[in-house]
Amino acid sequence: MAEQKKLLRALAGETLDTPPVWMMRQAGRYLPEYKATRAQAGDFLSLCYNPELATEVTLQPIRRYGFDAAILFADILLVPQALGADLWFVTGEGPRLSTITTPAELEQLKPVSDIHETLSPIYETVRNLAGALPAETALIGFAGAPWTVATYMIAGRGTKDQGPAHQLIAEDRATFEALLDRITEATISYLSMQIQAGAEVVKIFDSWAGSLKGDNFTKYALEPTKRIIKALKAEHPDTPVIAFPREAGDNYIGFAKATGADCVALDNSVSADWAAENVQVDGCVQGNLAPHHMVTGGQELVDETRRIVKAFSKGPHIFNLGHGITPDADPDNVQRMIDAVRGA
Repeated sequence: MAEQKKLLRALAGETLDTPPVWMMRQAGRYLPEYKATRAQAGDFLSLCYNPELATEVTLQPIRRYGFDAAILFADILLVPQALGADLWFVTGEGPRLSTITTPAELEQLKPVSDIHETLSPIYETVRNLAGALPAETALIGFAGAPWTVATYMIAGRGTKDQGPAHQLIAEDRATFEALLDRITEATISYLSMQIQAGAEVVKIFDSWAGSLKGDNFTKYALEPTKRIIKALKAEHPDTPVIAFPREAGDNYIGFAKATGADCVALDNSVSADWAAENVQVDGCVQGNLAPHHMVTGGQELVDETRRIVKAFSKGPHIFNLGHGITPDADPDNVQRMIDAVRGA
């Protein structure tokens, strides 16, 4: 029964003897079986849009490690593509997109109602997973947060400081806010369709939230997340939402209450002790082992994992990394982490 899934119990506010555990990017390049399936698909986007192969790579870490949750294999930039932006990936460099920086370019985007034609294979993957996962494993759907997705659409690529997006706010705030609004509406629709297809939890990834300061954090990170969660809760009141405003620092405090999120995911720039005192007081938190431990391993990995579990042991907690696992991680270290979480 769904009620017995550890992840859902933690998200409902239950403090468990052993926290559920999963990993951001757990289906990925550190696993040899993933590399084989990726080669079969031909390229990254073909893998995302192939329901059979996307289902397979999502299931691989579940078979290998028995995580308490699986997260849909997709990419946050599928939404811009569905809205009509050109998207391609450059080997070794990452994504590239056609840019949206003017009212004319914004006008060329598709209406939100048209995104599902492009994204229908993603919903098929969700349906496949809902039928294929073990009974005890929760299924997480996800999307990028509007600010983070906007930074890519404005710059046409990932940037270190999200400078082009900040520049557009300064020079043409109306166009920036219109783009953000379009992305927000598309994200609500996309996540709602994932839930209808069988996602039991959804997560909103705001990877670049930390570059927003002061009022801009409230306006462009907190408020869009609040709007998405409010819309989803109106339609799917029983589906929990995890919000991840990465590197939010002090803005993590009160974020769950302000947005309606059931859980706040934490990056590893904040300490577990600080977060237990300041963030976990409002409910479930997720995190926050530094990903480099998956590379270096050893006793330090075990000790740090146990320290985080202990720090969050007085409230609802989902164990995870503070960011995605990296391609150079040792698969054996993942098992060491899980064993340390579960007290093996």
